[in-house]
Amino acid sequence: MKELTIIILAAIILWFGFLRKNEVRLGSGVFAPDPPKQESLVSAESFLFEGYTITPLASFDIKAKVLSRKNYRRGRAADLSPTDLALGWGRMSDERVLDSIKISQSGRWYRWRVDTFPIPQRELETHSANMHLIPANKSVLSAIKQTRKGDIVEFSGSLVKVHADDGWHWNSSLTRADTGGHACEVVWVENFMVWAKTDNVPSD
Repeated sequence: MKELTIIILAAIILWFGFLRKNEVRLGSGVFAPDPPKQESLVSAESFLFEGYTITPLASFDIKAKVLSRKNYRRGRAADLSPTDLALGWGRMSDERVLDSIKISQSGRWYRWRVDTFPIPQRELETHSANMHLIPANKSVLSAIKQTRKGDIVEFSGSLVKVHADDGWHWNSSLTRADTGGHACEVVWVENFMVWAKTDNVPSD
């Protein structure tokens, strides 16, 4: 029994050590102060990608903090978008705020839970979002794969709708003000970078 207890304790220590290693801590301060930039595309041409028709709806550019990340391997959406990032900007990029929020992802959803709101609920909802990322090339895919919780990332491309010949479709939200079903962004990502810690100067 004593040996089993030691094994369990060792496993717990290793697990939490793994989590810490895979989470970036930048300290307090707002590291991504600005909201995403978006501009409607009225006459953008559709194109084929991996057997799907993709139609750009709006140009999109964002710098944000990674609140959580989740990889997916099953389902039609995973063919195009193997990774979701839950992202925060404004005060949702400040670890003083985030330390009071429990964040998780599953089923291509982003969920949060609080005991007491560190900021108003509506601000939390409108300054964070779950984004389904469709990498435009292998370089972008590789960069996304290296992203860790806590990183500051910047990427650009388009919000899109996706259609398959059999009728399956996947449409992006076009506003950060919605919540619940269909509120996630589907992003065709053409450029993606992770900011180094020394590049980030927070604002209070």
